[in-house]
Amino acid sequence: MSAVRRLLCLVGLPLLLVGLLTPFLPLLLWSVAGGYRFPALLPAQTTGRGLRLLTDPQTKVLTGLENSTVIAVSVAVVAGLIGLSAGRALGMHRFRGRRLVQFLLLAPIIVPGLAVTLGIQVFFIRYGLAGTRLGVVLVHLVPTIPYVTLVMSSVYANFDPAYEEQARVLGAGPVQVQVRVTLPAVLPGLAVAALFAFLISWSEYILTLLVGGGSVQTLPLLLFAYVGSADVNAAAVLGLALVLPPMLLLGLTAVLLSGRPGPAGERALAGLGRV
Repeated sequence: MSAVRRLLCLVGLPLLLVGLLTPFLPLLLWSVAGGYRFPALLPAQTTGRGLRLLTDPQTKVLTGLENSTVIAVSVAVVAGLIGLSAGRALGMHRFRGRRLVQFLLLAPIIVPGLAVTLGIQVFFIRYGLAGTRLGVVLVHLVPTIPYVTLVMSSVYANFDPAYEEQARVLGAGPVQVQVRVTLPAVLPGLAVAALFAFLISWSEYILTLLVGGGSVQTLPLLLFAYVGSADVNAAAVLGLALVLPPMLLLGLTAVLLSGRPGPAGERALAGLGRV
């Protein structure tokens, strides 16, 4: 490692961590603050009230955490499966109207979400999907599928179909090719795309409020309610509860993806050759 690179690692990484974690310091202080008056740098008193709110059944924080987790994981899985197929079609094939399809995929992101959701809400009310987890999952797919599809189309654009042909020559069937060759090759991109879908769904407020109708309580809805009530102590604790799971998931994804040496297609073919 050169001296310049070593210096960047010793200085740049700590500065990056400080820059990323500094915005969370006020949240951490307010979450334990019993009395916090300007211009004091630290709270004059500390309290565990905010932490007790997390486990109090009356605050519905645990219910909100459960709803947020179930909805975000479901959206990530469904959007990942849809984006896996749509991304392959857009990334590996050239067909008439491809640009139009790409534009239509971006339409839910370009058009204001409020306008899109109002039309969807009427449709969901008619079919009994309003105020349900399923309805919230379906409406969260509107902003997440475009991102997942675009990420996967870029992944498939760099995928060499010769790996699949070699697997078929080695005697692999269509299912084996997809499961043992194609999927391992695109898995890092799929993990990143699913992570995007999870993060978008996890922090979504407007779509959840309109379609959930207040019946489906998630952490963002509870956070905005406490912010509106000027309960800074509770809002800070909920803010930390909203931020920490995605950060842990992001770190876990980075660790898992950083340990994948060599092209995935070659590793999968090597495995097929040994079978």
